[in-house]
Amino acid sequence: MRFLVRDRLLGFGEDYWIEDERGQKVYLVDGKAMRVRDTFELKDPQGRVLVDIRQKMFALRDTMVIEREDQPLATVRRKRLSLLRNHYRVTLVDGTELDVSGKIADREFAIEYDGELLAVVSRRWLHVRDTYGLDVVREDADPALLIAVTVCVIQLSEKERED
Repeated sequence: MRFLVRDRLLGFGEDYWIEDERGQKVYLVDGKAMRVRDTFELKDPQGRVLVDIRQKMFALRDTMVIEREDQPLATVRRKRLSLLRNHYRVTLVDGTELDVSGKIADREFAIEYDGELLAVVSRRWLHVRDTYGLDVVREDADPALLIAVTVCVIQLSEKERED
């Protein structure tokens, strides 16, 4: 299942749609501006909130938390420094860990579980400027969770570059 995401050009607080490969709007990333911490909601086309994404306020490293129905679902944080690639670790509430690695700023990275590919984020297959694709490889994977992870990783990466 492939999704198309247009990069936010104007920065934080912008809402943007994620489309499926047929061009239909399937998810809305609703950025909540004017908050002390970065906050997003991932909504379906009818406006129902599927997941909440928030920056964790008191953490040693920048951390974002993904919640579903006010229950913690996952925590996303940068792994130790790497010279060649960015690495992020996603810890699900059940203890499962996902690895995110690649060139985050270039929108070229992969999301894996225990060495198995779950999703690929890439601009390579697209010819539309400022757009990247999210290809969910496993059919049993949760697309909303993988989109939320992608939003977190890109937000953390951009924040890190600003600092």
